[in-house]
Amino acid sequence: MSELTAVRSRHPEAIAEAAARRPRRPLLGPSGRLLVVAADHTARGALSAGGRRLAMADRADLLERLCVALSRPGVDGVLASSDILDDLLLLGALDGKVVMGSMNRGGLFGASFELDDRFTGPSAEDLARRGFDAGKLLLRIDPDDPGSLRTLESAARAVDAMAACRLPVFVEPFLCRRDPGGPLRTDLTAEAVTTSLTIASGLGATSAYTWLKVPVTEDADAMADVLRATTLPVVLLGGDAGTRPDDAERAYERWGAVLGLPGVRGMVAGRALLYPPDGDVAGAVDRVAGLVGCG
Repeated sequence: MSELTAVRSRHPEAIAEAAARRPRRPLLGPSGRLLVVAADHTARGALSAGGRRLAMADRADLLERLCVALSRPGVDGVLASSDILDDLLLLGALDGKVVMGSMNRGGLFGASFELDDRFTGPSAEDLARRGFDAGKLLLRIDPDDPGSLRTLESAARAVDAMAACRLPVFVEPFLCRRDPGGPLRTDLTAEAVTTSLTIASGLGATSAYTWLKVPVTEDADAMADVLRATTLPVVLLGGDAGTRPDDAERAYERWGAVLGLPGVRGMVAGRALLYPPDGDVAGAVDRVAGLVGCG
């Protein structure tokens, strides 16, 4: 950590230099499958993982876990906010990997404006300039919150900008509602997830470069019908794997049942890989790589 801080303070240009010389690769490798590790939670103030409220706030620990994950066979790349990508560039951990920038982090966790999810991360032009490979945007829609409309319009313009740069954009859509006086809740029923996919698929002037990042529904058996709503390529969303090994096993079983469906090209998973219940990052990554078909 001290070395990273020293470089940042004395030689900030080293980050751009590392990005410029980074060996690149296609989005999809020979297997046609994709496994990406997600670490963009912190920029939205979402720090809990594995039952610990501030687990992701320890940057040295997070970077160590990311480097372990990125070193495992079958891991194609990383999704992260710019500060984490800059650290990983300086560590040389992104050579030959897919680098995906997280574009909108303005909807801070638990805030009253959480659904007015402003684009506070890299733009399409930023991603192209830095030689990164894709972007991701979060699209949460609550019919009772006008912030969702602003986010929807901004997301459409981001899809257009990514298409103009010929960069893939991974859209993560949810229908959600805020309980009176309570937290924001996502609706993972089959009908809600289906509806969210149709909305996300129609964003912008073209969907040529759009992928969908999709949660598994409460009833995993319904996913075959849910995915009939789109022809866009899909990656599954992996959330927290819980605090017990049997929680993780149930998550793996649910993911494995869906990963073979038509249209599904892989998975983007974060806390389940970086903070597994047994603490074995390499083991969790290898398990999921095997499910995806990358390992």
